[in-house]
Amino acid sequence: MPVESIKARGATRNATPTRFNLKERVAEGDWLDSVDDLDGIAPRRTTVTIERPKTILTRNRSPDIGFDRSINPYRGCEHGCIYCFARPTHAYHDLSPGVDFESRLFAKPDAEKLLHATLSRPGYEVAPIALGTNTDPYQPIEDHWRITRSILELLLETRHPFTITTKSDRVLRDLDIIEPAARLGLAAVAISVTSLDPKVHKTLEPRAPAPRKRLAAIKTLSGAGVPVFASIAPVIPQITDHELESIVAAASEAGARGATFLPIRLPHEVAPLFRAWLDEHYPDRAAKVMATIQSLRDGRDNDPNFFTRMRGKGPWADLIRTRFDIACRKHDLARLKIPLRRDLFEPPQGDQLRLF
Repeated sequence: MPVESIKARGATRNATPTRFNLKERVAEGDWLDSVDDLDGIAPRRTTVTIERPKTILTRNRSPDIGFDRSINPYRGCEHGCIYCFARPTHAYHDLSPGVDFESRLFAKPDAEKLLHATLSRPGYEVAPIALGTNTDPYQPIEDHWRITRSILELLLETRHPFTITTKSDRVLRDLDIIEPAARLGLAAVAISVTSLDPKVHKTLEPRAPAPRKRLAAIKTLSGAGVPVFASIAPVIPQITDHELESIVAAASEAGARGATFLPIRLPHEVAPLFRAWLDEHYPDRAAKVMATIQSLRDGRDNDPNFFTRMRGKGPWADLIRTRFDIACRKHDLARLKIPLRRDLFEPPQGDQLRLF
């Protein structure tokens, strides 16, 4: 059967996964989730559920990433990027990594309070906190919830180092916090730029800000003295890889200090979602795209192994890496991240430092 597009969403399907022994949804009653607009029927709306975690810092020991702790103010992401490797996390909630991930979101309004408690603990060891490592901290619902902003306010007050990764120019709304933090050597921002082509962007990242807005955000951040990097993630063979040099050039012109890239990853339920997206939007090259991805991933849709999962391997991986390195040298973009200061940290005092 042909796959139905879901208007203004990234995923083309919404099946509940069975990886956690969950039952497939009965189609009857859920058919409204898989249509565009019908006369008299409203399109699928975004809902937000409050989540009350007991802790807010997520720690990791991965050798592949340059931080050991992160905060995700939200679960799920309305940007709808089809390639998002965070999609499988919705399966833990008996929700689909497909359209549910984009439309049934979770917010953590106690994030600042929980972070305050963590930073107040005796013996807390300071290291940069990464925001935006799973889902985007500046997705549209941040306009209402402002959880990311409350976290940044506390981090600035306590002189705690942090990094932000986002594909949204909404980050500029918190420039009044990020700029003084950067002057103290506490902050750096990475802006994700996947494609410069509006037509590709429309289906690849349907609810994320346009590429031109992201480049403008890089320019504004750079002009304010904030260390800002371009994250070309992911690079998708036969879809966006031909833009690699153009994105590096555009990021450099906008004022980025450095750049990174990541070949596409398709863990768990992301692989079938991505395949369905290819069949819908690129049927002429779907098989070729997947064959190239598998050549990057040791013959599989995804390589979960440390050291290779973020780099890929084989001739295609080597080629992309070589092209990227040459482009960065040409435009004088660094691949090293700027070290952030840890010596300025002052533990918060009282229940809510900013109220005093």
